[in-house]
Amino acid sequence: MSFYKYKYIKEGKEYEETKEFSDKASLYGAVRSENGSIVSVKEVKSEKSQIKFFSLRKKIKTQEIITFAKNLSVMIDAGLSVSRSLSVLSKQSKNKKLIAILESIGSSVNGGETFSKSLDAHPDVFSSLFVSMVRAGEESGKLSYSLRVISDQMEKSYALSKKIKGAMIYPAVIVSVMVVIGIVMMVYMMPTLTETFKGLNINLPLPTRVIIAMSDFLIANLLLTVGTLIALVLGFFYALRTQKGKNTLDYVTLHMPMIKNMSKEVNAARTARTLSSLVSSGVDIVSAIGITGDVVQNHYFKDLLNKAAKQVEIGELLSVSLSNSNGNLYPVFVSEMLSVGEETGKITEMLDNIATYYESETDQKTKDLSTIIEPFLMILIGIVVGIFAIAMMLPTYSLVDAIQ
Repeated sequence: MSFYKYKYIKEGKEYEETKEFSDKASLYGAVRSENGSIVSVKEVKSEKSQIKFFSLRKKIKTQEIITFAKNLSVMIDAGLSVSRSLSVLSKQSKNKKLIAILESIGSSVNGGETFSKSLDAHPDVFSSLFVSMVRAGEESGKLSYSLRVISDQMEKSYALSKKIKGAMIYPAVIVSVMVVIGIVMMVYMMPTLTETFKGLNINLPLPTRVIIAMSDFLIANLLLTVGTLIALVLGFFYALRTQKGKNTLDYVTLHMPMIKNMSKEVNAARTARTLSSLVSSGVDIVSAIGITGDVVQNHYFKDLLNKAAKQVEIGELLSVSLSNSNGNLYPVFVSEMLSVGEETGKITEMLDNIATYYESETDQKTKDLSTIIEPFLMILIGIVVGIFAIAMMLPTYSLVDAIQ
């Protein structure tokens, strides 16, 4: 894949554009399909450098992929070909990276490649779940249905993730503001009080001496302190990007008292929703389990689903494979409902019911978590303010005792 800067004539007017194509032949074909003729062509940048530049400037959001799948489904239902639909969608998009990718996919499809294979060439944008469902839709002749299902699945998963992140943002903001206010008070307010206390010529209580010592340290090492805090925050986020950091976070979320049950329910909802979407689109159950293992984020669930795929392949029931999990990762309700679905031949409906149930449960628990966290934060703020107030008031009592 390369980017080309080219001039062409269309309806008597000359145009100049820079777009991505697999080769010059694809470029010429695309221009001819629009009733244009090439004047000049020049390769300007490699795919890697150009995509990297676009990635830094503007990423492709999940919502854009959801909208793309929905619109493409509607267009195919209306009778438009895939290549024509991609051309229309690329013109409607305002994201330059997405435009380049859609045009690349369109060129590939026009060149005779399947739509799913063309999508698979962009794994950073289209997940294995997306590609597999499109492939299943192509094979079954129900591409528009598969696109509609994947857009619904992605939308529900995205909404679930947003609710969880939203519940975590509030306490993070409050704690951050508390730290900033604390540093400002120590650096700008405490020096005045310190001078006042020193003028009293009394023995200051221990809490007051500790607060003054902290203030003196911050004033003397302000840049070091701020730099250390920033380094800790950046180090934390960097650690979360490493495999060891991710594994540690997975362990914590599955064992922390307040969130462990919600973590299991979130993964249960994501697993059931993904499996339901894949199976309903015609993907075989073994492949569907394997793809779902790539979709879930917690590595404990990934490992379990990979083992379940192997067991189902040799004839084991999915409900049994999940119920035998170490640590009871999936709630009992999941395996029981799956068992009913396997017995009645309605596994897709049961998976959809499981997903709906746990999405509802997670939604309610995120609201409850926000309600529970708020008084804890108020208590924490009260304790911090109380300690500071007491440390500032104690010297006054010491002065009264000295006068008496």
